[in-house]
Amino acid sequence: MSQRPEEHDRESSIESLLPIDEHVEEGHDSEGRKVRHRGVYLLPNLFTTANLFAGFYSIMCSISGDFTMAAAIVFVAMVLDGLDGRVARITNTQSAFGAEYDSLSDMVAFGLAPAIMAYQWTLSELGNVGLTIAFIYVACAALRLARFNTQIGVVDKRWFVGLASPAAAGVVAGVVWALSDNGVGAVDLAFVLIILFAVLVAAVGMLMVSNVKYYSFKDFDFKGRVPFVAILVVVLAFAVVFSDPPRILLLLFLVYALSGPVQYVLHMRSRKNSQQEDV
Repeated sequence: MSQRPEEHDRESSIESLLPIDEHVEEGHDSEGRKVRHRGVYLLPNLFTTANLFAGFYSIMCSISGDFTMAAAIVFVAMVLDGLDGRVARITNTQSAFGAEYDSLSDMVAFGLAPAIMAYQWTLSELGNVGLTIAFIYVACAALRLARFNTQIGVVDKRWFVGLASPAAAGVVAGVVWALSDNGVGAVDLAFVLIILFAVLVAAVGMLMVSNVKYYSFKDFDFKGRVPFVAILVVVLAFAVVFSDPPRILLLLFLVYALSGPVQYVLHMRSRKNSQQEDV
């Protein structure tokens, strides 16, 4: 029995409401010819979704007061964020959709999650000032990610312009994890320490949107052969980190966050000295 036209139109309208194969994206094949792809790649987007969930779960832990778990989950999100990009490059499944999805996930995991964590942990003691500082961090993270997307393929990939959002989140989450792991909460901190933490949150937020350059580590060849001693160094590095994760990770991210301004000051000093010698 043939289907009536009105029934066919009804089914077509229902199907059009469902997100099935609606994403069409232009790309290039191995010979450089422009082709159109339907759908999205599954494998790298699974890692991106896991990163998004980690950020969401960190926010839920912060709201419930479990700051140790909230901070640790942010570092898990960093691992997942690093994996999705590398998996996409290794499997040759990069796409514009994946890049945008990754940025939105990073905004949740490294923008909203650390800001809410910082506010719930201690910035709330400062009232509207603490709320403003948390928002400054969120806004800077959003601006950092937007600027990064527009600079892909323009700036030198060996350097980040501004502190990367995962590194900024590592500083904030590292402080919270290192202190809350020892049972230290907002009620246990002196008012001066709360102010210092607020300044730190605002400072890493401003570093994200600054023009200070940070080494990106993207020129490392992870697929090539390395000396045997390199594997030994990696094993020792893991052992050191796992000996005291909260404080070791905090130290590493603090050093990295300071490396940009230090390099900038040294560069400006050497430039000034060279100008004086020319005169």
